[in-house]
Amino acid sequence: MNLLDAREGEEYIVKDVVTDDEEMTAFLFSLGCYSGEPITVVSHRKGGCVVSVKDGRYSLDNDLAQAISI
Repeated sequence: MNLLDAREGEEYIVKDVVTDDEEMTAFLFSLGCYSGEPITVVSHRKGGCVVSVKDGRYSLDNDLAQAISI
């Protein structure tokens, strides 16, 4: 299951970041999005979703949202 399948307002635990793109992995890690970290989908948008990780809210496009396995 990835973030695009997640329900809004429910907290999930990141299982893995599944991508071959090193830059995408490093970017998500810099946001605090890595294995074992809680993440909440605040809302789904046409081009992706808004998530809450730690103390921040971030807008992720569909490619980033699909790479995050929960």
